[in-house]
Amino acid sequence: MTPKILRQLWAIVENSQTKTLLQMDDASLVQWLANQMTMQVLLDAHETDFLVDYIQSRLSLIRDIAYDRQCS
Repeated sequence: MTPKILRQLWAIVENSQTKTLLQMDDASLVQWLANQMTMQVLLDAHETDFLVDYIQSRLSLIRDIAYDRQCS
């Protein structure tokens, strides 16, 4: 996974509706973020698997960011 792809993922998180990030269950949010990425970047199967694992490992952070934005 390149730094560019990771920056794009975090840009998607930052630009996404707070409600979207907070209302989905974990599996749906992971799938939604992965789909958003694949619409922007062509990923091979290995990169997609890594991305899904990465998103799953950062769900708490993603939700914390969304919650902080909602409270601001």
